[in-house]
Amino acid sequence: MKAAELRDMNDGDLREHLNTARRELFGLRFQHSTGELDDTAALGRAKRDVARALTIVRERQLQEFDG
Repeated sequence: MKAAELRDMNDGDLREHLNTARRELFGLRFQHSTGELDDTAALGRAKRDVARALTIVRERQLQEFDG
């Protein structure tokens, strides 16, 4: 998901998306460790998706702090 789409989400939806992305990443890591993962690029995409969501969450925290 693109950063602009994540910024358009409210806080609840963003946290839900983050939880879903983390579960997906866990599943992909599990599949990779057991040798069942065919699309290894999906692992990188999932990591970036989690990182994007965490970045948006952090930006919002800093905005609240600044005022």
